Amino acid sequence: MGSLSLTHWLIVLVIVVLVFGTKRLGNVGKDLGDAVRGFRKGIRDDDTEAGPPAQLRDDARRDGVREDTRETTSAADRRDPR
Repeated sequence: MGSLSLTHWLIVLVIVVLVFGTKRLGNVGKDLGDAVRGFRKGIRDDDTEAGPPAQLRDDARRDGVREDTRETTSAADRRDPR
């Protein structure tokens, strides 16, 4: 027992082609490719829509605040260092 060799994979491939036929396998491949392409397009569209609205970005730039940071202070920062 162990992993399958190249000849075992070729035999499995021939059996799959005989059972399903090349036309049906081609259609499955085309449908799978279309699904992956649609998924990538959806991800790309979501990335462009994400983020704060343009007005908030412009206000932050004008005020000199970076978008990716937030000003936070902990209790240790507020204590008197004496």
